[in-house]
Amino acid sequence: MSDPNKRRIIIYTDGSAIGNPGPGGYGILMMWEDTPYQKTFSQGFRHTTNNRMELMAVVEALEKIKWPGQEVMVVTDSTYVSDAINKGWLENWKKKNFKGVKNADLWRRLVELMDRHRVRFWWTRGHNNHPQNEYCDKLARKAAKQPAHRLKADREYERINPPEKLL
Repeated sequence: MSDPNKRRIIIYTDGSAIGNPGPGGYGILMMWEDTPYQKTFSQGFRHTTNNRMELMAVVEALEKIKWPGQEVMVVTDSTYVSDAINKGWLENWKKKNFKGVKNADLWRRLVELMDRHRVRFWWTRGHNNHPQNEYCDKLARKAAKQPAHRLKADREYERINPPEKLL
């Protein structure tokens, strides 16, 4: 494969939660720009929220990038994620050490990953026939609907919000 620093990585993500909170999942499609190369990932969780899954998808995708300094475009239908970056909310949260910020554990991980790469965020409207977004949505929903024994624990969320009864 040629030098990875010369190609942009395009990441499409989506998250889902049934019941919100409830079982959830994320879907990821990663591609090298202008090549047919792509990989997909998904994971389901037994008790979480939609916003956590939207954010978790981005974090997990960026953690899969092997080489530092990559140019990355993240495409998400989550205004929660894209607005936090593009409207400067994340910078303000960092200054306050994430005090009072929901999902601070994931936002902290994202900050570290954004320092490792050159990441830009692009918002796309969900459920609008965008092929890659629709694909990630299907991955996320399928992951969330797995049998209970296949779902992972979202440990930080469950620590703060213990589920009353898990499946």
